[in-house]
Amino acid sequence: ILCFLRSFEYSQKNAILVPVAALGVGGMLVYWLRSRRKIQTIEMGDGWWGSGERPLKGKEDESIRPFKIVTSDKEIEDLHRRLDQARYTPHVEGAAFHYGFNSSYLQKVVAYWRNQFDWRKQVEVLNKYPHFHTTIEGIDIHFIHVKPSYVPHGKAVQPLLMVHGWPGSFYEFYKIIPLLTEPARHGLNEGDVVFEVICPSIPGYGFSEAPHQQGFDSIATARIFHKLMSRLGFKEYYLQGGDWGSRVTTNMAQMLPQCVKGLHLNVVFVTKQGLGRLISIMLGAYMPWLVGLSREDARRVYPFMQKNVYDVLRESGYLHIQATKPDTAGCGLNDSPVGLAAYILEKFSTWTDKSFLHKDDGGLENKYTLDELLTNVMIYWVTSSIVSSMRYYKENFSKDPSLTAHSRCSVHVPTGIAAFPQEILHTPRTWVKDVYKNIITYSYMPRGGHFAAFEEPKLLAQDIMQFVRKVEQL
Repeated sequence: ILCFLRSFEYSQKNAILVPVAALGVGGMLVYWLRSRRKIQTIEMGDGWWGSGERPLKGKEDESIRPFKIVTSDKEIEDLHRRLDQARYTPHVEGAAFHYGFNSSYLQKVVAYWRNQFDWRKQVEVLNKYPHFHTTIEGIDIHFIHVKPSYVPHGKAVQPLLMVHGWPGSFYEFYKIIPLLTEPARHGLNEGDVVFEVICPSIPGYGFSEAPHQQGFDSIATARIFHKLMSRLGFKEYYLQGGDWGSRVTTNMAQMLPQCVKGLHLNVVFVTKQGLGRLISIMLGAYMPWLVGLSREDARRVYPFMQKNVYDVLRESGYLHIQATKPDTAGCGLNDSPVGLAAYILEKFSTWTDKSFLHKDDGGLENKYTLDELLTNVMIYWVTSSIVSSMRYYKENFSKDPSLTAHSRCSVHVPTGIAAFPQEILHTPRTWVKDVYKNIITYSYMPRGGHFAAFEEPKLLAQDIMQFVRKVEQL
């Protein structure tokens, strides 16, 4: 432009054209830069998961209906009859949990289940929080909604949606809910934020109706849960999840970031591949600082093949079955409460602590009570939901076998990560940043495994509060 000005005489015409041209070029440059920074989102879309064709006329019933868990003599008698008729295979001597659920300990669990476990009492425990049903996209969605009984003066109540995974349920959050809704009463800092907590059951799990159509994946779940929060009157809210709940809440943040004040996860699966990651892994074993790994990252990641290949292969046989032919294996589990308990509780052993593999009782009662464990199993049993819960793997993996497609859509909402040391896989912060671009907190938790809210509710509650407090100060 300066050369142009020097080359021509200053006429009135040129005095107008030059700044106009400069503004035009500058405007195009600004537009190009802004377009490059545009946040990519997952399209929300719509769906229908009810039986048969979607009705052409009529609006869906959007009412929120109170729901209560009930049981009956017939239900309990049927369970007892099946427990009495169970057959067992003697375990290999010295096998502990290396072959799966130890049959000697299984007989002890079943004996407790048959003679001491009180399902009616546990139903009362489950009903201590308000339960609801609402119909979204043709299926009934179950959720609990717990509000604080007391809110300190000047404190805003933050809505928090918490999403479970497999083989868990909404019951996983029963110990953490009072810590979040009434922190001062449970020895947490009175200055901490106060939450009202919404815990839905993923469709096909527990008391949420199973989808009747093929293709129900985490994207559909994310959309339904956004609709649920909107139906409850929330425009902005926090999200928290682990296992499938981590993927669902991540998809929610990718779908409607304007509604998500913050995303807190206790497990992150970032499966970026390529030469760069391979070089990072190789160099990290010798010079972790060079590739952005902390000393604690190195301790949790290496030896790499043992912790990220062999251990994962040992723990993921169920995944291949459920991602391919879930209905076949599910038939036996849906018919046998003993088989169902062995299948589910084995995960609560080694996913809580890898060393429990070497214990004859799987270390199950080190962190949980049998009442807690069997209550979670009963939620699957009385709803006949094990098969539909297993289908969730097929629906997600058939569309995205490596579960990496959605990683190409970055997450820009404020994000907090609680990295528990006994988690199946450890994802260092430098790897998390490949997808989650706005990390506010990343905590190396001192203890705990995959079922964080169930096992270490106070640690998880404190980390959620620390994260939300920082987000609110931004």
